[in-house]
Amino acid sequence: MIRSVVRGFGASLPKRVMTNREIEEKVDTSDEWIVQRTGIRQRYIAGEGETTASLGEGAARAALANAGLTPADIDVIIVATSTPDNTFPATAVNIQNRLGMHHGAAFDLQAVCSGFVFAVTTADAYIRGGLAKRVLVIGAETFSRILDWNDRTTCVLFGDGAGALILEAQEGSGTTADRGVLTAQLRSDGAHKEKLFVDGGPSTTGTVGHLRMEGREVFKHAVGMITDVIEAAFEATGTTADDLDWLVPHQANRRIIDGSAKKLGIPLEKVVITVDLHGNTSAASIPLALNVAASDGRIKKGDLVLLEAMGGGFTWGSVLLRW
Repeated sequence: MIRSVVRGFGASLPKRVMTNREIEEKVDTSDEWIVQRTGIRQRYIAGEGETTASLGEGAARAALANAGLTPADIDVIIVATSTPDNTFPATAVNIQNRLGMHHGAAFDLQAVCSGFVFAVTTADAYIRGGLAKRVLVIGAETFSRILDWNDRTTCVLFGDGAGALILEAQEGSGTTADRGVLTAQLRSDGAHKEKLFVDGGPSTTGTVGHLRMEGREVFKHAVGMITDVIEAAFEATGTTADDLDWLVPHQANRRIIDGSAKKLGIPLEKVVITVDLHGNTSAASIPLALNVAASDGRIKKGDLVLLEAMGGGFTWGSVLLRW
């Protein structure tokens, strides 16, 4: 059977680092409070000339270089983002043009913090369906542009950045020993919209709006929802937490990550954690974490890796793959 195998990875971050100490100067909070409640110590903030498309382009070029490929080798670009450069066209076609690529297809996918999991799942469907041989999947965000910097409950949490994977069609045997995507589990429930949303949009207010969140409500649902899609991935493949080499979660909050791992019996030494470095970068957080752990040699060829995320909507999902 055809599997969607990781051929390359890459990332791109803004130049500016914003520490918790800087945020102390903006709102009534403290470095100690932020670290204790979230695990975040710093985040990257996009400056003048840095946009979701420019960061996405940087991640794409890094992934192409890592794979030893050129834009001519890519059939489809999928960009997961909630902070596009424009209402339209899609940020993906902007990146496509920046790469000098004038063939194939490019489109955005919006599932907020779960966006990268949804995008990898979509890329896998394209590849297994024979519609593409190689798909460039990018998670890119500039959440700093939709934050209310007077709201201390949200402005401390988010950052900007982009990460990318290139998935390639390769022959597999149909067993869990295959490299590539083994299973994907996606969920959504729009009844939770008011718990995490942006209070603006073209069809409602005609403005971009700001992020609004009921933090306790999100936390209350997060661990259960994450556990649901991880257990579903294990059931679909006949694997267990013991078989995992790495869990790469959405980097939203250290307490959610720790709670989910504990509930599933996954030791923390198997969990890739970058929330302290990047903050919550929404759809970019998983590929940024993958880039860190693959670059430093932790994630190696043949490792069983589980991706999971939960985001506004609510949306949530998991992808189990062999690196």
